Amino acid sequence: MKKLLIIFFINIFVVNSAYSVEEVLTSLKEGGKIIFIRHALAPGNGDPENFDLNDCSTQRNLNQRGIEQSKFIGSIFIKNQIKIEKVYSSEWCRCIDTAKFAFKNYQTFSALNSFYDIRFEANEERQITQLKEFINQWNSKENIIFVTHFVVISSMLNIGTSSGEIVITDKNLNIIGSIDTL
Repeated sequence: MKKLLIIFFINIFVVNSAYSVEEVLTSLKEGGKIIFIRHALAPGNGDPENFDLNDCSTQRNLNQRGIEQSKFIGSIFIKNQIKIEKVYSSEWCRCIDTAKFAFKNYQTFSALNSFYDIRFEANEERQITQLKEFINQWNSKENIIFVTHFVVISSMLNIGTSSGEIVITDKNLNIIGSIDTL
């Protein structure tokens, strides 16, 4: 019953998918997929002028709804028994918190950091190159997750995402489907 309920809720939230919910979940269960997740709800846009990577109080952070959304994201993977090799997160607190509340275990990866702000836009080419090289070298039968920002996902996949959206691709970054968790 719980599995049917989760599939029902996922069915409501799947958008922009070339496949049905069942096909997306089956694809994830097969493993070897790259999963991009935009951080959960963090009200606002960009980061304050006093932004400090090492001080979450200077950053946009998840609100209560974002924390709940993160936990829901994790439940999708648990309830559907989707295997994950590793979760990587941007070093921004809202991404770390999304990864922590969804999956508990994660590792930060600077290639996933935002370059939205003028202070960081010069990093885009280097970060995207680094991320693509990482993906090219990655070889696993399990799935890998990247918790990151709109700009990184947009630059990698040429699509826009909503907060907490899950985008599933193959190793060649062909989009299989996406799940909107709002």
